[in-house]
Amino acid sequence: MKNYIQPIRKAARQLVRELHLLDSRFCISGFTFSECHLITELEAMGQATAAELGQRLVLEKSTMSRLVNGLLEQGYIRSGQDPADRRQRQLSLTAKGRSGADRINQFANDQVSVALDYVVETEQDAIVDGLTRYAKALKYARISKDYLIRPIRRKDNPAVARIIRQVMTEYGAVGADYSISDPEVDAMFEAYSAPGAAFFVIERQGNVAGGGGMGPLAEAEEGVCELRKMYFLSELRGLGLGTRLLGMILDEARNSGYRQCYLETLDHMSHARHLYQRHGFEFIDSPMGNTGHSACNSWMVKSL
Repeated sequence: MKNYIQPIRKAARQLVRELHLLDSRFCISGFTFSECHLITELEAMGQATAAELGQRLVLEKSTMSRLVNGLLEQGYIRSGQDPADRRQRQLSLTAKGRSGADRINQFANDQVSVALDYVVETEQDAIVDGLTRYAKALKYARISKDYLIRPIRRKDNPAVARIIRQVMTEYGAVGADYSISDPEVDAMFEAYSAPGAAFFVIERQGNVAGGGGMGPLAEAEEGVCELRKMYFLSELRGLGLGTRLLGMILDEARNSGYRQCYLETLDHMSHARHLYQRHGFEFIDSPMGNTGHSACNSWMVKSL
């Protein structure tokens, strides 16, 4: 697999330099970079508490306090009582703040517009998509840092079985023709300890909240594995952990010598299907091998 780390780091350093982020003084005349971000985010939100803004800006409470107090003193923002919670103060832009936001936006828009003049039109979509995806990936890496992905252990069996049954029931995948009825559900560690199989769990603070694995596809040609029992509790969804886990499973499949990875799913599991498609899985017209589950109505495969 191609190593993208150094090219991305090099491009990121260039962005930092060209956007003058190494100059800690000013974004535009009269505003620091932190003030520019707070004002534009507050403009987009309409009103927010300091805590909400701090979460959006990824700033600690003490830093936010200094930043907010400075903008209050300069008259760019105002503070009012939150009708729903008298202990909270809602921040919003003043007329002076809105005028400042206009200046900041105009400066930033001009900066982007001039740069795009040096990019052919057919490549501009790729820039937007790439920057958006990378920014999202950085966010996922930050908010999911407390989660650990590791191989399953015997003591994880009860938690994994509970998650499989809970999530499959949530999606209506209940009955003898679904994998929820597989004998291995209560003994996942033992079922995936054989050569050519692997199962990983996601844990936070010692609690297992999801998992997934792979093993040889029964009654299929040699070199084909099956993606199996990849399910998460709701707390894991939207954190990018599915992408990370699936990538680890596919790497394990390659290292085990498999040439293809096959999976079965359901039409109404739209988020899962989208995840699989982003990883290069393609739909096929009929099932492969024999998984023992006749109720699934979507079949996908990926070359490794």
